[in-house]
Amino acid sequence: MIGSDRPRLDPPVSSSWLASLLRPAPDSAVAELLRRGKSPWSGAIHLLWSVWIFLTPVLGNGFTLRWLLLTLVSYPLFLLFYAKVMLAPRHHAWRYALGMIVMALVLLPWYPSGLSYFVFGCVMIRMSSRGGWWQYLLQLTGLNLLFCSTALYFGYPWQAMVWMPAVSFIVGLVVNVEALSQQRDVALQLSQDEVRRLATTAERERIGRDLHDLLGHTLSLITLKLELARKLHDRGDVRARQEIGEAEDIAREALAQVRSAVTGIRASDLAGELASARLLLECQQVHLQYTTPPAMPVEVERGLALVLREAATNIVRHAQATRVQVDFMLEDRQLVMQIRDDGRGGVHAEGNGLSGMRERAAALGGQLTLQSPRGAGTVLTVRVPLMAATTPLSSTSLAQDGAA
Repeated sequence: MIGSDRPRLDPPVSSSWLASLLRPAPDSAVAELLRRGKSPWSGAIHLLWSVWIFLTPVLGNGFTLRWLLLTLVSYPLFLLFYAKVMLAPRHHAWRYALGMIVMALVLLPWYPSGLSYFVFGCVMIRMSSRGGWWQYLLQLTGLNLLFCSTALYFGYPWQAMVWMPAVSFIVGLVVNVEALSQQRDVALQLSQDEVRRLATTAERERIGRDLHDLLGHTLSLITLKLELARKLHDRGDVRARQEIGEAEDIAREALAQVRSAVTGIRASDLAGELASARLLLECQQVHLQYTTPPAMPVEVERGLALVLREAATNIVRHAQATRVQVDFMLEDRQLVMQIRDDGRGGVHAEGNGLSGMRERAAALGGQLTLQSPRGAGTVLTVRVPLMAATTPLSSTSLAQDGAA
């Protein structure tokens, strides 16, 4: 019935406006946190430093009605600026950080707690931009000169001219180093992803060429043999049976060649991970050498590739090494992967990374051992048992890769 249509329930205007206000831009700081697998609220931890806004009166003239009114007006505006810096696009998020600084300078004659807004603004300008080190240093210098001249005009004590620039420079430079480190990590991750993509593409092209070269001629020969056998059979020639037998032999040989090619493909993921590890380590001036990974079951290859990835990451973060050696060996029906570095050693407590590697080795029925004397590098050894069905490892497959 026409009159029985149920009315459509539109969302309230206020909730729609709030959702649009809190939606992060694709290139915002919150969107970057989400891409790195972190909580979008993790950036709000820095708001704990705003406690100084409420502690400043304790160190000065105490809590007054004027302080209360200015706090009620300015602190919500500060929170709005902070949220916009985190949610807005990078190219104009700096405007909201500058808004914190302007608010601090405007309130300077009556509101010493607003000095915290100034520090936040100096820090957030770096968090909302991708400029270089010197560009940020010049910005920080200019902002502090502006603060000192304004504070001097309003009669602030000389101590404020010392500790405020010191605090803003120290905190700002710490955040700057953190931002540069994050940018480097992102670049390294992109480089590793690109290496894996190129390795996968190259492997697919190789597989296509191998299959074409391997099966194209063989299938054509089998077709000709069967056509000849059919013609001979139609004429009652006994040679038809011989041609069919030869076609069967060719098919069996082709099957053996396909199996051999597939065995060679199995180490592609581990080979790609070795190439990615080399890229990661070389970017940190760490030289990597490795032996060619042998043929192995697919599940073993994937597990060892993940162990290798975590080990390379730990070396970059903690080892302070200059050389890394990765070896693959066969010992008593066990496949052994050994990762050795010449770093500082001294690893005794197991973090999440080492625990994860140990769990991956255990999932393959193997074990992980760690030797890390202080000052003598670290040796990580993974031993995985090989089943009887595993393709035997030839001595030639363990030849040294030219790692230079």
